Amino acid sequence: MRIKWHRLLMLLVVAMLAFAAVGCGGDDEEGTDGTTAATTGEEAASGGTLVFAGASDPVVLDGALVSDGESIRVITQIFETLVALKPGTTEPVAGLAESWEANDDGTVWTFQIREGVTFHDGETLDAEAVCFNFDRWYNFEGPLQNPGATYYWQVVFGGFATYSKDSGAPEESLYKSCEATDASTAVLTLTKPSATFIPALSQQAFSIASPKALTEFKADEGTVDEDGVFSATGTFGTEHPIGTGPFKFESWTRNDRLVLARNDDYWGDKAKLDKLIIRPISDNAARLQALQTGEIQGYDLVEPQDIATLEGDDTLQVIDRPAFNVAYVGFNIAKKPTDDIKVREAIAYGLDRQAVVDNFYSGRAVVATQFMPPEVIGWADDVQAYEYDPEKAKQILTDAGYTLPVPIEFWYPTDVSARTCRIRSGTSRRSPPA
Repeated sequence: MRIKWHRLLMLLVVAMLAFAAVGCGGDDEEGTDGTTAATTGEEAASGGTLVFAGASDPVVLDGALVSDGESIRVITQIFETLVALKPGTTEPVAGLAESWEANDDGTVWTFQIREGVTFHDGETLDAEAVCFNFDRWYNFEGPLQNPGATYYWQVVFGGFATYSKDSGAPEESLYKSCEATDASTAVLTLTKPSATFIPALSQQAFSIASPKALTEFKADEGTVDEDGVFSATGTFGTEHPIGTGPFKFESWTRNDRLVLARNDDYWGDKAKLDKLIIRPISDNAARLQALQTGEIQGYDLVEPQDIATLEGDDTLQVIDRPAFNVAYVGFNIAKKPTDDIKVREAIAYGLDRQAVVDNFYSGRAVVATQFMPPEVIGWADDVQAYEYDPEKAKQILTDAGYTLPVPIEFWYPTDVSARTCRIRSGTSRRSPPA
């Protein structure tokens, strides 16, 4: 199920999972699928193949057209952005742009493009290639203006060159133009200053792709269904995703495996692995079992209840990372009864977030107060919090003239790795009381 973000007001429930990945140690050995697993320690530098399990297949390997973690994981290996992040932080650092500077009013940004970088198809990265990508995104039309198809562009830049009120996209755009003043200088002009523009460019939605491949393999051809899922009819995002990253696309057999090979011409530090295989295993228990048997060598989205099992096996390693995810419940405020602020307030008091942290996440999370973790610039320590108070929730509803229980329809995803939920209005057999 896809989420129509532009219609939601988000209520934070729990935040920041503290676990990230599971790795397997030991010597190189033949896996059950005939591949050779990469090892830890000095031997890892010699190459090998790592088999990693995702929760599902990617949607498409085109950063501009996805917002799911399974797609972004692969896109990050193949493509790069102008701005990168310092590892383990949210601090912007040089990526494909070695440096950047703004004019006095923050509307004209000059990027110095890294020289000596080539795309996987042999084409040269230069300022014209950068501007080609920005102009491509800005000139999306038809189904590509659906907020579900180009979510991150619309969050960061707003609308497009051609406005369609039926698309659901914003009318105004932050983006104005991109000009290559010479081979290594790209000048991006905005319609107004933006404090989030530079860090936002580190999002994989703004990955720089080969203009030749985008054109040749018809990257912009496709359809969007009623839930905002883009289905490519061109082959760029399914068979020919070409970027500048440390890994190159080799093959993709849906529901089986996606294979990446090391880019030996990579401009930066070369990848240690010869190949990276990503397999979709949707069931949590099956992922754990595959790790234990050596069928895979790593996976993330580890179930909290599996941590003790993994930590009890001296051949496996649990790798923690700073909390960064935010789980939330969203309201559709265009529908009854959640169009009423009193209903939303009652739900806020009626959600036992700490119980979710303790039971669902086994204590490996903290209650959130806002839609970002503390590591992100803009986090505030003075946001109003709603303590768990079910009696107060009931009183708010009765004072507002409602008869308890108030039925609502609760939607939740069952086949995606981003564990987000939304509340729609109306009644159904599945509706819990508010």
